[in-house]
This record gives sequence, C-alpha cells and structure tokens, in this order.
Amino acid sequence: MQFRTRAIHVGSEPDAGTGAVVPPIHVASTYIQPEPGVCGEFDYARSGNPTRKNLERTLASLESGCGALAFASGMAAVHCVTMLLKAGEHIVAATDIYGGTYRLLHRVVDRAGIQVSLAPSRDLDQLAAAIRPTTRLLWIETPGNPQMSITDIRACAELAARHNLLLGVDNTFATPVLTRPLELGADIVMHSATKYLGGHSDVLGGALVVRDPELFDRLYFLQNATGATLGPFDAFLVSRGLKTLALRVVEQSRSAQRIAEFLEGDPRVSQVLYPGLPHHPGHELAFRQMNGLGGAMLSLTVPGDLARTQRVVQRTRLFHLAVSLGAVESLIEQPATMSHASYAAADRAAHGVADNLIRLSIGLEDVRDLQEDLDRALDA
Repeated sequence: MQFRTRAIHVGSEPDAGTGAVVPPIHVASTYIQPEPGVCGEFDYARSGNPTRKNLERTLASLESGCGALAFASGMAAVHCVTMLLKAGEHIVAATDIYGGTYRLLHRVVDRAGIQVSLAPSRDLDQLAAAIRPTTRLLWIETPGNPQMSITDIRACAELAARHNLLLGVDNTFATPVLTRPLELGADIVMHSATKYLGGHSDVLGGALVVRDPELFDRLYFLQNATGATLGPFDAFLVSRGLKTLALRVVEQSRSAQRIAEFLEGDPRVSQVLYPGLPHHPGHELAFRQMNGLGGAMLSLTVPGDLARTQRVVQRTRLFHLAVSLGAVESLIEQPATMSHASYAAADRAAHGVADNLIRLSIGLEDVRDLQEDLDRALDA
C-alpha cells in the first residue's frame, strides 16, 4: 500500500465486534490475567494499551520501522533516547536544534554525568571532529530549528556507522511525508507528535521509531520503566491526525514556498531561510531528501533589534503569536524569547538564534490572506 493508504488503514482496522470503522478508545488501566504471573497481550496501561498500539503500528509503517513507541511528549521521547547512555559517555548534537532539546541536554542529561557537545551537522568535518572515544549518540534535526539548515542524513549515518554510534534524527519538521530517515540509515526517528502528526494544536505527544528489534526492546524497557507513555485519548487524536497528514503537509509546503518567494524580494526583510529557495545552501540536498518540497516551516530576519522584531510578531492577525508548529493554523514566533529562550546567551549568538530572527509555521489558510497579514506586520 502507498503512504496515504497506510496512514488511513494500518492501525485503524474496523472493530471486529461491532463493525465500527473507527477503532474504539480503550481507557482501561489494567487487564485481567488468565492466571497469576501469566499475562495476555496487555496487563497494565503503562506497559501497553490497544489504542496506543494502533497508533504505534501506523507510525512504524509510515517511517519504515520495525516498531514505534508513543510518549507523553516529544521531550519524553528524546529523554528516553538519552537514557540509553550511562555516566561518562558522550552525545554529539547538532547546533541547529529545538530549544527544549538543548535545555534537556544541558540542564538535565549532563547532571547524569553524560557529556554533550554541539557541532554544525551540515558540516561533516566539524561533526566528525566533535566525536570522542566515549561518544555513543549522534543527534540531528533536518530541517534544523530555527535556521532551517539541511543535514545529509545518509552521510551522517555513514559517519555514525564508522564510529559505532547510534544516529537519532528529529523528523518533526519534515515528517515522514517528506523524509524517512530510517530508509537513509538512521537508527532512531523522533517526532513531537504535538506538531504535524496531530496537526490541530489539540494534543501533546511524542514518538520514537526504530529499524532494529533489539534497539526497540531496549527503548521499550526504558519507556515502561519510567512511564512517560501517551494516554488513550491523545493516542486517538494523533491517529486521527495521521489520516490527513500527507494532504496537510504537501499543501502547507506549497504555501510556504509561495510565502518564502513573496518575502525574499521585500526590502523590509533582511534574509529568508527556507530550503525551497534556490539560494539556500541546502537547497539541492533538501529536494533530494524531502521529496521535492521545502517543508512548511521558514524563518526570516528583519532589520532592527529585539524590540522592533517583537513589534513585527505582535502585529499579525492570522498568524497567532505562539510556540509550537505544524497545525492547521499559522503561527509566528521570535525564537530568541520563545522556543529557544532556554539557550545560554552565548550559544544563541554562536548558533544563529538572533534577536531579529522570526520563525513561521505555515498553516492551511489561503496563502493570499497570509501574505497580506505578513505585509501589514512588516510595517511595524
């Protein structure tokens, strides 16, 4: 079956008992055991839930994995991956990453004795130079957040294999509609399911998908032991969102391309960061790795300081000033004070999270209305 068909049918088989075309939501916290010490497929909701399992089956299919795990949030999913390491070991993470991941690595994971280094993942030489004998995990995002940098996943997979490292890829921005990292050699794919997978700003969740059964078992053990699992109602909402994922992402990407082209020639804009533009340094790689589209996220810089940038992001009417992304409504934010405020000031400057940087998440509104909204805001 093709992608869109699998998104609708895998994990969403009609209910055998009633014939309902939508599987029921299972809310039970515990399950009857046939005898002491003998469990059926489910025994306790933290360890497994039929509604969550349906979602995990769909995700594994869409990402070409052997299995998936659904978490209470994207950060819970990332944290689970870091728990594969022990004190004294080392993580190399990309510089262009979500602020919450940066905060987790530098204020939580490091307290467990795990060392962290950041390196620009689009530069393989610098990435390789950051690897130590104790390195166990390479963590990247592509497109990166918020600079929209493009990383060569296949090249990173080859680098990780040479050094016997795990390669984890945050695929939240691209989604499996555009990029499937496991098919390019990655070991772990992470999603903030809150974003495109859910797609409607009404659910909090995360997911991991892997291609190796042994690694899946290790991650499942950690998830079950620590308990950050996705609840049945949220699992249902993400499953419902997946059914329209391909349609939404393709249309949002087309709108993002038009908006990027609209902004590129505007004298009120200093720079547009979008992989779909020919001058973007990762343009050719992005189109090979992202099914010919640039995605639905873009960033721009405007002339001026922090205060002037804040005036711009507060003047939109259709773009809601809010963190998060990937939903049907368009969002605007200033990373320096919002999604990436957890960065140390020196790291913000070093890694391009400038005060005058604006990040846009393009929704499903008519693109002409979105252009008019931005045009008005840029007069701030």
